[in-house]
Amino acid sequence: MGPWIAVLVVLYLSVAASVVAARTGRSWIVVPAALPIALSIVLSLLGLRLPANPLFSIAIGLGFVLLATLGGSPLVALVLSLATRTVRLGTHGGILVSDVDSPLPDREILRGGTTIGYLERFALIGSVLVGQPGAIAVIVAVKGLGRFSELENASARERFIIGTLASLTWAGCCTAAILLTWA
Repeated sequence: MGPWIAVLVVLYLSVAASVVAARTGRSWIVVPAALPIALSIVLSLLGLRLPANPLFSIAIGLGFVLLATLGGSPLVALVLSLATRTVRLGTHGGILVSDVDSPLPDREILRGGTTIGYLERFALIGSVLVGQPGAIAVIVAVKGLGRFSELENASARERFIIGTLASLTWAGCCTAAILLTWA
């Protein structure tokens, strides 16, 4: 039981660090949040099972849902900052783009990405946990259709693809940790 208590403590510390990272804009704080995922996967692969206490299992599962949902935003911000250094951010969380042929000022596109990210990660975990992984395709399709009109700009397309893949990969890793620990 000792290793799993350590996972639980590190898991909730990682959730707290994720919240701090998101609120302060210091996305690098989220990097150690991968530790509880790695620990739980290693312990599960070594054959160490969760204690029989159902409340402990719920606490682990809830921790990973929170980590996936809340920790994904600073992680995506970190990945995007490393991948797309030339993007100018707008005041509403989107990116600023300008038309070379237009005298109009820069316009902000891809607004609301943080909120959409929270929802997509939560929906991914939920769909897998209820046995409907095919719903992930619907999530991605709805997101792509909803953003279609904003993806005419190369910077917007790049940011959209990188952000979506980073977000879904993070949620998938947290989901794998849940499934392996509950197995």
